Amino acid sequence: MAYAAYVFDAYGTLFDVHAAVRRHADAVGPEGQQLSELWRSKQLEYSWTRALMGQWRDFWALTEEALDHAFERVPSADKSQRANLLDAYFKLDCYPEVPAVLKALKATGARVAILSNGSVAMLDSAVRNAALDSVIDDVFSVDSLQTFKTDPAVYDLVTTRYRLYPDAVSFQSSNRWDVAGATKFGFRTIWINRARMPDEYSDLSPSLILPDLNGVA
Repeated sequence: MAYAAYVFDAYGTLFDVHAAVRRHADAVGPEGQQLSELWRSKQLEYSWTRALMGQWRDFWALTEEALDHAFERVPSADKSQRANLLDAYFKLDCYPEVPAVLKALKATGARVAILSNGSVAMLDSAVRNAALDSVIDDVFSVDSLQTFKTDPAVYDLVTTRYRLYPDAVSFQSSNRWDVAGATKFGFRTIWINRARMPDEYSDLSPSLILPDLNGVA
């Protein structure tokens, strides 16, 4: 079935969140992977707690705070690399299949968009760095709402702008919690299970589970 819009989460779905630490792995030290995983988990945790409290800080501020916490938890990691890691996160690599998949979807005449917790500046930088400008029609950031996924208002950014019913939108995310939120909202959902994680949220199942974006187009 063709959909009027194919909407993608950004971080972990289109852009590799561990690419920043990997780019500076030698300088960061042998526990770089642990640092990267803590950085990501705290970044997400901070977004959820801030949304529940109604105490807004944009995603870039949370990204900085999460990295500082990760450095405290992994004292062997070289803190002098903080600026390099943040710069690399601002210019994350996309996954190898991303450009071709998005190009194929755009060729069908469907809208291709990003819906992300990322700040406008973060997303603009990532899209430019990955040379996806020509295939992404719109970038929806939570900045305009000052809350985070899985608030239904975030998913409604897409349906309101495009004047579509939710079931006309195919939403793809590597984050199972995000897929659950989008499913509850009414999107057709695809979980991009890159990490081969076990399923959860059994009452909010995705329409499809894929190991990467191949198969979406």
